[in-house]
Amino acid sequence: MIAAKNIYKSFNGKRVLEDISAVFEEGKTNLIIGQSGSGKTVLLKCLVGLHRADSGEVWFQSVEYTALSRRMRSEMRQQIGMLFQSGALFDFATVEENVMFPLSMFSSMSKGEQRDRAHVCLERVNLINARKLYTSELSGGMQKRAAIARAISLRPKYLFCDEPNSGLDPKTAILIDALIKEITVENSITTIINTHDMNSVMEIGDKVIFLHSGKKWWEGTKNDILDAQNVELNEFVFANSLAKKARGMM
Repeated sequence: MIAAKNIYKSFNGKRVLEDISAVFEEGKTNLIIGQSGSGKTVLLKCLVGLHRADSGEVWFQSVEYTALSRRMRSEMRQQIGMLFQSGALFDFATVEENVMFPLSMFSSMSKGEQRDRAHVCLERVNLINARKLYTSELSGGMQKRAAIARAISLRPKYLFCDEPNSGLDPKTAILIDALIKEITVENSITTIINTHDMNSVMEIGDKVIFLHSGKKWWEGTKNDILDAQNVELNEFVFANSLAKKARGMM
């Protein structure tokens, strides 16, 4: 479980997040949605520690993450997996070496143990046969799967995903969503996904938080969305549906 309590964040005097409180549930896919500029990426980065909130608290189970020293936050981050929007894979390294990288940095495993663990993760995402390829030789979907393998290599308790379907075709996006969901359930991970994709919301959104103008505007499950009496949420869902139809007609 991760809990955000009264999070505020500003940049250059402009308020980006205002009094955000939410609980993200263990073993569930917790989605943060909203229009561009709504604050969802900033919230994700505050939760993971890439941004420090101006005020408020972030709790990982019974540990107040925001109150930890730099050294203790660094130790805590070993329990956190991060899937970046771009994948953030190293071009100069093979798929296998990319997955081994966190293990070489944060574990005491031998090289052989690191390689064995990398192979387990690559098997899980169906990329074991691509382990000797470089990232430039992979399709967009394969790159995302390699990034997922790297994100879970340290057996994280918490997984953060920033726009995991960005740049993917609809079919591949569905496969990536399903993979993240399966890994979350299998390992009882607390997974938080930042997305604007309503397909993802309706397929895997166990819990959904909708941000509007830097505030938590609505929360519920995917089953609650279509009946929600929330004007801004309904406009977001409607606009997303129209955009999907327009892309399908192109």
